[in-house]
Amino acid sequence: MDSKGKPISDQTDEPFRERIELLKVPVDIVKPENLQRVVFELLEHKTPENIVLLSTRDLLRARLKGEFGDYVKNAALVIPISKSVVNGASFLTGKTPARYMPFNFVVSLLTMLEQREFSIYLLGGKSAVLAQTEKNIKQTFPRLQVIGRFPCPIKKYAEQTLTQSIRKSSPSLLLVGEGVHGGERWIAKNSTRLNSGLRLWCSDIYSVFAKRRHHPSKAVFDRGLEWVGYCVKNPLRIFRLFPLIYYAFLLLFYKIFKKNQSGPAFKGDGQEKS
Repeated sequence: MDSKGKPISDQTDEPFRERIELLKVPVDIVKPENLQRVVFELLEHKTPENIVLLSTRDLLRARLKGEFGDYVKNAALVIPISKSVVNGASFLTGKTPARYMPFNFVVSLLTMLEQREFSIYLLGGKSAVLAQTEKNIKQTFPRLQVIGRFPCPIKKYAEQTLTQSIRKSSPSLLLVGEGVHGGERWIAKNSTRLNSGLRLWCSDIYSVFAKRRHHPSKAVFDRGLEWVGYCVKNPLRIFRLFPLIYYAFLLLFYKIFKKNQSGPAFKGDGQEKS
């Protein structure tokens, strides 16, 4: 406390979350120590809050007009998961966002929700994988309420019943994984039919939770080499190098000819910092 009784930690003008713009796509700067504060603030809004784990490929897709672009640009939180996104932001804006490994981000999120005994709904994955995922989550996060699960594929006639079930159960987090047709676009398409709260798409999260697939080690991820393992498993992924080359040219073009501006900073009370 200072002489006026205010916590010293609240005296800094540094925002706990800052939104910048990278190639006309939003990217949030959230340090790991501030993530919990951001998440709980979003939950207090009592409104739909989409979280995007942004790869370089996703960033390029989001630059195009359409449903996915709108989904990313309107997201409550856009977290970079690719080293090239972080490096690109640093190159254009001089600001370096924190980078998160998708699996670790989800684990951190579930840990936070468990602290307040919040709830989660699991959507996606095959029946056996999803059942094993639920079992493992309940063992690891015993105070986290798993209030529903629905495996894929989702039959068209069952979609309305599914969205009604999610809306009525009103989970704090809707976690969407592999097998859901359209991925993030499923969330965007059904947004008005779902409940308020957090929504997050993470492609292979259930396979990792069910121990059917391994996530990259921290050392590999920190070096930005996780793509090597993906290419070994699926050699066709090597062609994703071409979008990266295009991305590099875009960064250079914007550096030379465009003025890349950062967006507003967000303070702890949810107000924009002037």
